[in-house]
Amino acid sequence: MLNGKKVIVVMPAFNAERTLERTYREIPFELVDEVLLVDDGSADSTLAVSQALGLTSFLHEKNMGYGKNQKTCYREALARGADIVVMVHPDYQYSPKLVTPLVGMIAFGEYDVVIASRILGNGALEGGMPLYKYVANRFLTAFQNLLIGQKLSEYHTGYRAFSRKVLESLPLEENTNDFLFDNEVLAQVIYFKFKIGEISCPTRYFEEASSINFARSLKYGLGVLITSLKFRLQRMHAGSFRIFAPDGRKLASGSSEEASLAPIADALTVSRSE
Repeated sequence: MLNGKKVIVVMPAFNAERTLERTYREIPFELVDEVLLVDDGSADSTLAVSQALGLTSFLHEKNMGYGKNQKTCYREALARGADIVVMVHPDYQYSPKLVTPLVGMIAFGEYDVVIASRILGNGALEGGMPLYKYVANRFLTAFQNLLIGQKLSEYHTGYRAFSRKVLESLPLEENTNDFLFDNEVLAQVIYFKFKIGEISCPTRYFEEASSINFARSLKYGLGVLITSLKFRLQRMHAGSFRIFAPDGRKLASGSSEEASLAPIADALTVSRSE
């Protein structure tokens, strides 16, 4: 807890058994009240490691996608009374120690959302980011800043913190269940005029760290361009898209996506209607 705010870290996990414990051990528990992990149908022992560490664990019985995993993470964190939710990838690509500044910028009312940027500073390539990903990141970020009217250093980091109000207000159920979810969320944050801040974050690319392949990167890049165009068209009143609809489906709306939870082997299995 910080400044009277309950802090919950969520970990959307998929085949993270080799890096989960190392990530978990670096979380600053002096201010984190609880850690939740959602295993998205991993083929390895991610769930067993999570349970051994004492994390509140949830299981998607089949792989449902990165975006779907986050929706479960945020819904369960809100149900447990979180005032601030921090997403930490359990693949150890981002430093868990930076939870402290991420939370602080929200807990004291300066920002509604804070992202940890790999681009601020000079650490992205030094940390092993592939050159093609760095170039794509810079191009896509410049394109989005132009269309969306922001000056963010990047839109593609997976390390971010949210206030409760943001997660309850955004129509997150209208977003994709795939990797584009992250980018859609930031577009929504900006569209609905929440305050967004950035901190610099070192990144680590290594064998065990998760990363999408080249083909999926191309698909993601195309999705980013489309999301930016949707944003601009919606702002110009030249289009109408559900991801920017004020009455769009929200996590706490009790929609058909609501979780059905039952205890199974000390974990909770999350069943979703598609």
